[in-house]
Amino acid sequence: MSPVLADKVAIITGASRGLGKAFALRFVEEGAKLLLTTTDLGRAEGTVKEIKAKGSEVVVMKADISIERDTKEIAERVMQEYGRVDILVNNAAIWYGIRAKPWDMWTEEEWDRIFSVNVKGTWMVCKAVVPLMVKAGKGKIVNIASNVARVGGAHVFMPYACGKGAIYTMTHALAHALGSSNINVNAVAPGFTATEASLDMSGPDKSFKTAVSGQSIQRREEPEDLVGAVLFLASPDSDFISGQVLYVDGGTVML
Repeated sequence: MSPVLADKVAIITGASRGLGKAFALRFVEEGAKLLLTTTDLGRAEGTVKEIKAKGSEVVVMKADISIERDTKEIAERVMQEYGRVDILVNNAAIWYGIRAKPWDMWTEEEWDRIFSVNVKGTWMVCKAVVPLMVKAGKGKIVNIASNVARVGGAHVFMPYACGKGAIYTMTHALAHALGSSNINVNAVAPGFTATEASLDMSGPDKSFKTAVSGQSIQRREEPEDLVGAVLFLASPDSDFISGQVLYVDGGTVML
């Protein structure tokens, strides 16, 4: 059986660690050629080494998706390196370093920074990359949302939760806007996952205990639990699916 992403070109933003790294490693196993973005090239070295050890093609570039010039350079670089793009995984977001606190204790600066990257940045990457897909006549966009906007703990992560809620709306809106160009736009919504960012939080054991208590599947969510869903939405198997948010959270949010 051929790899499901054989010869596909995928951009994965925020791929130096955590979920982005897990997606990148699975994508190359399925035959994809990658352009990865990061805000810290040094931090991405380990991911790149692992990918190259598998004999796969990978390019990594520094880019801050809250800066429009950087997002345009992502589109330019993928064309320079590969001549096309088939898949965009919008994974980059501010999560590392966030701490839960009362809804009214967040600062204006925190709101602005989180929305600048998590919402506006995601939109600007789409704005830069979509014309390449339109020209090619097809494409897959997978946004990484979160179940946090749908659970009781949203109020202690207020700007992050609101930003991820905006990703739901963006996914639906872009699916409508781009369907006529044969571009599928979907999202995956993880629960509280054991990434470096989540493990860095104060009291992670308590946080995971709380998250697991609300799940149907009673264990901690790992990055590897998400890769299958993202791979499916990036693959030809999902060609007639668009505008959907797939919750991969152990059965916390049920629609």
